[in-house]
Amino acid sequence: MTKSHILIQPLDRIAIALILLLSLLIGLVIWQGDAVKPIVRTFTWQNQQIGAEDTAFSLTFSRPMDTNSVEKNLKVYPVDTKNPEDNSKNCSVATKNPEDNSKNCPVLVGKISWAGRRLVYTLVTPAPYGTNYQVSLQGARDKFSEAEGKNREMEPFTGNFSTRNRALLYIGVNPEEQGKLVLYNLTQEQKKLLTPKDLIVMDFEPFPDGDKILFSARSSKSSDLLSSQLYTVTTGISSKTDEQPQPPGKIDLILDNKDYQNLKFDLSPNGETIVVQRGKRDNPGDFGLWHLSAKNDNNSGEKNIPKRIESQPGGDFLITPDSKAVAVAQGQGTAILSLLGDASKPLDFLPQFGLVQAFSKDGSQAAMVKFNTDYTRDLFLVTNQGVQKQLLKTTGSILGCNFDTASPTLYCLTTQLVSKEQYIEQPYLVAINLKTEQQKPLLMLPPAQRNVQMSLAPDGLGILFDQVVPLQNTTTPLPANSLKTDDGEPIATSSLWLMPLLPITEAENIEIKPEQLPLIGFHPHWLP
Repeated sequence: MTKSHILIQPLDRIAIALILLLSLLIGLVIWQGDAVKPIVRTFTWQNQQIGAEDTAFSLTFSRPMDTNSVEKNLKVYPVDTKNPEDNSKNCSVATKNPEDNSKNCPVLVGKISWAGRRLVYTLVTPAPYGTNYQVSLQGARDKFSEAEGKNREMEPFTGNFSTRNRALLYIGVNPEEQGKLVLYNLTQEQKKLLTPKDLIVMDFEPFPDGDKILFSARSSKSSDLLSSQLYTVTTGISSKTDEQPQPPGKIDLILDNKDYQNLKFDLSPNGETIVVQRGKRDNPGDFGLWHLSAKNDNNSGEKNIPKRIESQPGGDFLITPDSKAVAVAQGQGTAILSLLGDASKPLDFLPQFGLVQAFSKDGSQAAMVKFNTDYTRDLFLVTNQGVQKQLLKTTGSILGCNFDTASPTLYCLTTQLVSKEQYIEQPYLVAINLKTEQQKPLLMLPPAQRNVQMSLAPDGLGILFDQVVPLQNTTTPLPANSLKTDDGEPIATSSLWLMPLLPITEAENIEIKPEQLPLIGFHPHWLP
């Protein structure tokens, strides 16, 4: 067959046409240069609900960016989803000088760092709870546009995220809620009763994700305060937007009281380990600490078998922030015992301090109490660098302390002795600046109310506390389901209060007053 007889098939014509078209397009691109606008490829918090433990998000760009133009135009601010027109569209983030931000622009201040095409935005303080936020970026340029003499701006970007609802837990006092664990959502103004009426809740701690609560409770038919068992109950809340939460009120038994009395307990910060102080029923001298898994896996009974911490008996205790050890009062000091290895040899021993009140979130600092021979008490700040700094001295007691994650501030509930003859203590709330050691009294409570308990909000913007009213007539026999304080004092009623907080440097000349919540209960605790 000769060349003149070669026929071009239709498929060949199509292929040749496509080759010519692609060649033309490639030529145009080469002639015009790179005109594709950069975009944000990923935003790690997109449509996520975050908590106080979430401290940074990242933006990944499709190409290297001009960092100054990005930082100048990046905006992170709260939005009103019901009234979008009211949002502060002109808010910009002054990362180098946050004090330059407009006071009318409530931006979420952070610090920016870069790793190639990835921007990391680290929050200076936790994002306030119960808020929707928007991240917007427009007008930013890529790294090479100016050198090429082109004003190639990136595609406008808008991202959204929110913080968890502001919610609290407490033990109810009124007849409908008596002894029950109650969850109140302040953001949505909704209330849930989590536990049944046949259980009287005595103490509780939320898991770090807020999806479950660990609590101790006795039967409503028993008045024995040493007959409690440990349970978990679901809240109906999930911190993960892609997971369906379990329905609220699902209860699982974690530890019974058949052979041992369960006294005090603590839940590790990672929510995986429980430490319980127990005493053998038929041998009061058999007394000590035990630990067990917080996971209730019915398929593996091994996980919930408690194991004894082989060490000398101690008093109050607190699990360390890394969840690997427990600080326990022993003798005249505090021992740090391993939860992973041999606890008979303490990891550390602090002979001068008899109690750990609180650890900072990163574990670098602790608030510790020193008991003096003149019956006064000193509060010390102890660091992992060996620094020991006295913060205050009191003739009364130090009831509780919380480190603020939003500022170098320690909030403490303490008492002072107002009557030595009758030994009457007056509680008060104080904020201590850990850098300057400045003390600022926030609230003085009525005398003889030693059973006050406090809880600092995870975003550092409020403190919950209760005011228990004891039962006056104690001559008549009390029913088995009567409520009592930790000291065994019968409770008549109790009110819950919220103290709004500002950073100690901003609140110097501002008088903040607590507000009474429309809730009747005691032992308040913020949900993480």
